[in-house]
Amino acid sequence: MNAVVRTTTAADDPALAALWRRCFVAPHLSDLHALDPERHRHTFVAENAEGDGIDAVVVYVPRLIRDASGAPQRVGGIGSVATRPEARGRGLIRLLLAAAERTMSAEQCAWSLLFTGTPGVYRSSGWEEFTRSYTEGALARSTGPAAFPVREAAPDDAAEVAALHHAYNARRPLTSLREPGDWAVRVPAWYGPAERPLVTVDPVSGALTGWIVAQHLADCVEVREFAGEADCLGPLLGAVGSRARAAGISRARVPGLPEMEGALPRLLTDARRVTEHTGMARPLHAAAASVRATVTAPGAVHWYGDCF
Repeated sequence: MNAVVRTTTAADDPALAALWRRCFVAPHLSDLHALDPERHRHTFVAENAEGDGIDAVVVYVPRLIRDASGAPQRVGGIGSVATRPEARGRGLIRLLLAAAERTMSAEQCAWSLLFTGTPGVYRSSGWEEFTRSYTEGALARSTGPAAFPVREAAPDDAAEVAALHHAYNARRPLTSLREPGDWAVRVPAWYGPAERPLVTVDPVSGALTGWIVAQHLADCVEVREFAGEADCLGPLLGAVGSRARAAGISRARVPGLPEMEGALPRLLTDARRVTEHTGMARPLHAAAASVRATVTAPGAVHWYGDCF
């Protein structure tokens, strides 16, 4: 295959950034990569035999993710996978996944997780798809009364938002335990400042009671994440719909979580459930049955803001 598989050093950072720029419209990948202090040991590349460039890369991102019982487990996230167009079709990613699997196992990862639109690339290396569900439909025309005032989030809300997120996901399977670096880099990288989140506020105390992130994608607004009290969902979804209609958007999509059901009429009409198979998991030290129980548990969700 005329490739040398190895881990990286700091000297490879410019070449990695160039490869990611070529393969993705995602300028934040280098910043996400820098969150892991052991990133060079966790980054696997295929260098062509002539030694004049990196043909492919796979990054293993260690994360603490809750299992089916809510207990945190060390999980190896796979992300930032890229191959130069000229080097595709040579099995390089399969070689790099094998190298990543050996390191994840040596570092006692219970299992591995990734998200992809091309599952066939990973299926032959031991990853298996699992189902994620969404509810989508046309935007509702009216929002209804708001039990809580809704406003845009502000930088000063950061600590309260993090506390809401932690409490809401304290036992939720498949959620990542966020560190300060995740809030400072990862969450803004995926959610960005352009679609500023919305919050609900207790009218008496002024404390935050809910937080929602929704992003506008072509003719659809997609709810990426929610945290807070169940009573806040209706006002927040109604506000998401109002902003989307003002932007000329006609459809919406929300995670298929049980707590969303009662509030859906505030955002959607003709709602229908959709399933996707973009999530993939591979047991390492954990039993396959326990991994399957985690990814299929009721209410399980891996929030978009925790992407690798």
